[in-house]
Order: sequence, then structure tokens, then C-alpha cells
Amino acid sequence: MKTIGVLGGMSAESTALYYRELNRLVRERLGGLHSAELLIRSVDFAPIAELQARDDWAATGALLAEAARRLEGAGAEAIILATNTMHLNAEAIRAAISVPFLHIGDATAAALTARGVKRPLLLATRFTMEKAFYKDRLIAAGLDPLVPDPADRDRLQAIIYDELCQGVVKPTSTAAGMMMVERGLAAGADGVIFGCTEVGLLLRPEDVGVPVVDTALVHCEAAVDFALG
Repeated sequence: MKTIGVLGGMSAESTALYYRELNRLVRERLGGLHSAELLIRSVDFAPIAELQARDDWAATGALLAEAARRLEGAGAEAIILATNTMHLNAEAIRAAISVPFLHIGDATAAALTARGVKRPLLLATRFTMEKAFYKDRLIAAGLDPLVPDPADRDRLQAIIYDELCQGVVKPTSTAAGMMMVERGLAAGADGVIFGCTEVGLLLRPEDVGVPVVDTALVHCEAAVDFALG
């Protein structure tokens, strides 16, 4: 089994999900007392969130590249970044390491294609919904992603940062998220991407009514495929 380096803390809530899911998948595939070989570098999210708000992605890229180098130096044989938004810095991270970097967008696109989805609704942070780094990767895979309208993007951003990243899940926010889904389906979406690693804390795939790809879960599957392959 190969050792996976998990670059997390953005937020700690979703990184805990990654830890549980990676170990669950290895146990399911190998049985018994097996668990994943992991190295985790969990950063303090508050300074990174401040840099995000200032649009200083060069600074976040430098921080994450250094963290990835440390994971590789500690023995990681591949790196996964346990957040969608910070894949904006994927190239900076990839340039800093010599081991594979397993991109969450690739795992997401593959899962959407396998489910027959063509026009997924992307529910994520405002950065992921509005900047090109993520949507362009989906488009390159033959998909036509949709995003909520500006008011819904602002609302979802607040839910993610002010609630989910802090371990708070409010029924009113779940209801708001479901309304965003309904509006997306009315606009022509034929699937939904839980495109922030915390959105799975807010919404349940079984409540949506169309195929759902939870990016955190499919990313973990891709990492375990690599580790056991």
C-alpha cells in the first residue's frame, strides 16, 4: 500500500471526513484490521481565508507548496489537497513536488461522466463557482457546468464559511441549499456537484433527485485506487 499525503485543514471539518473515508475505503477493500497509510499536514485555515479574501493566491500557493514539499519529504507517495477551492493553487503545488498530485477536479469529472451527467450544477465556494480554474477543468472533460445566480452564490459562500467550516449545520441553510438545487434543475442541470468539501455536511444526495457527485468522497476513492493500485 502506498502512503497518501493529505494536505488539509481547509477546513478541519472536511479533513476529518477525508480521514474517516480513506480508512473506511481501505478497510472495505482489504478487510480485517486494515487502514490507510496516511500522512496529514493540517494547516491553520484562518490566515489562508484572509489571503483568499484579499485575492492573494500567490501567497496561498507558496504556503501550500511548502506544506506539500514537507509531506513528500516525510514519505508521502502522492499528495491530495482536501479542499476544492485551494485547487486554484494546484499548479504551484505540482511544481513543488515530484510525487503525483491527485486533482479533485479529475476525480469529479470522471464520476460525473460515469453517472451520465452532462450539465452539473456546481455548489461550492464563490471562488470555485466564479473563477475559471475549476469550471475549465470540467469543460475540458466535456461537461457544461452551471452555477447558481449571484445572490445564491453569496448565500452559499456565507453558509460555508460562517457555518459549515465551523461545524455548524442549520436546518434553514439546508433548506436554502435545496432551493438552490431546485433552481438549478429548473435551469437545465441534470446533476449536482457538491463542489465544496463541506457541502456534504449540508445536503444529502438522496434528497436531490438527480445524480450527485460529492467531491470529497470521489477524491478519497481516487486516492485509495492509487494507494492500492
